[in-house]
Order: sequence, then C-alpha cells, then structure tokens
Amino acid sequence: MTRQPAVARRAEQLLGAAVVSTSPVAGGDISTATKIRLSDGSLVLMKALSPPRDDFVAAEARGLRRLEESGAVKVPEVLAAEPDCLVLRWIEPGRPTAETAEELGRALARLHSTPVSGFGADQDGFIGRLPMPNKPADTWAEFYAVRRLLPYLKAARDRGAIDAAGAESVEQVVGKLTSLIPEEPPALLHGDLWNGNVLWDRSSEAWLIDPATYAGHREVDLAMLALFGLPHLERMMASYEEETPLAEGWEDRQGLHQLFPLLVHAAMFGGGYGARAATVAARYL
Repeated sequence: MTRQPAVARRAEQLLGAAVVSTSPVAGGDISTATKIRLSDGSLVLMKALSPPRDDFVAAEARGLRRLEESGAVKVPEVLAAEPDCLVLRWIEPGRPTAETAEELGRALARLHSTPVSGFGADQDGFIGRLPMPNKPADTWAEFYAVRRLLPYLKAARDRGAIDAAGAESVEQVVGKLTSLIPEEPPALLHGDLWNGNVLWDRSSEAWLIDPATYAGHREVDLAMLALFGLPHLERMMASYEEETPLAEGWEDRQGLHQLFPLLVHAAMFGGGYGARAATVAARYL
C-alpha cells in the first residue's frame, strides 16, 4: 500500500477519517485525481487543483448536487468541496450492458423532465477548462447562438482552429436557428454529456460525472452522446423515446447540436475539430 503524505493529510482534514492508502488515477487534464482508502474501508476520489480554483470546484459540486436533487440519475456523492480539491464517493468502474443502457435512457428522460424555468442558469460554469456563459435567454435559438455557438466559434478562430470559410458557415447556421430547431420547454441538462462522463459501475449501472448543468434543449445531451459514441446508443435512444418522445426530425438535427461540442474541442485542442464543425454546419445551408 502507498500513501501520498500531502494528499492523505488533506483528505484527513476534510473527512475526519484516517487514510490507509492512496493511488493515482489516470485521466483528466484539469485536476490531479487520487483514489483514497479510508480506515473504515470506504473509498473516495480526490480531485486536486493547483493553483486552487474555487469557482471551478464550486461549479462541479453545484452541478452534481443539482443532478442528485433531480432524483433522476445517479451521481457520486460530494463529500467535500474546497478551492483546492473536490472529494467524491468512489465508484468502482465496470462495463455497460444493453439493459443498463436502456435504463440510462429512461433516467435521462426523467432528468430532462425535471421542472426548470428559462434557458440558462443563475451562474456561469465551465465546459472542460473553458468558461461557459449561462446568462438566461428567452428562447433556445437565442441562447444556443449567443451562449454556446458564437463564444466558442470566436475562441476557435482566435486559436486558428477554424478557417474563415468554416467560420462563415457556422455564422450562417446561427442566423437560421429559429427555423431549424423547434422550440421546446427548457430541460435540465448534464451539459457535457460525452461518453467519458458516463461511468458504468461494477453492476453495469450508469453514473454521471463532471457535469456542466444548465437549462437547455434536451437534444444537446443526446447529440453529444451520439457524437462521441456511447455504448449501446441505439438501445438507450429507444428507451428514451419510449419514456419521452422527441420532436419529429431529431435525427436530422443532431449535427446542429453537435456544433457546440465540436467548437469547444476546436477551441481547446485544435486538431481537426474546427474543420469538422465547418463540414457539419454546411449541411444546414
């Protein structure tokens, strides 16, 4: 058994329990993750940030608690949230099954049925390591344009990750959003629901992690899962639609709602994400 002294001391301060062992957890480019075994045999995950980021930690903890309050989906319990770290109950990873993917579909349908008012949120958040504006707007088309597409299009252009022609295609799509996306009541979203933020436990049940919650169009969460390849996606979507059917033509609109994560990835990582966003945007012109 290993024991990282600084990590152990901080966990003991926050949790009031002795640490038996610690081990690093791979993955993540924002925080340093450590699996910690406590003297009572329980396991926790500490995500440490250096330098401390109170706004970042608070946003993640707030999102997890909001999802938990919905009663619709499973999320790790927040044990401590301080500027330098977030401590969560450990979820032992496993593998999904088609049946538990179906249950995830029903759970997401319940999450998206959680009563919320207006598009946006009371506080801004983060998507990955980028700031995410959440100032409310009256319609989804307005919110999606000015809070999701245009800010990350600018960030991608500033990075040189999308060329002028590609940016123009996205801007033209922004001008057409009111006719391309049917209005729906706002839904409570996870907000950053790519495959890596769905954690399957040893019983194959799905837990949602690393949220960026706000009230938005429910197709955004579903489009992001499709973009990054959730296992058993078709089974999940079928059970979702049994619970709460989507508006006609949702398959054709997936690309519209994938523009947001594609532009975020272009702004953060560059690569081919900007060109991919431009290609997607061109379908709707």
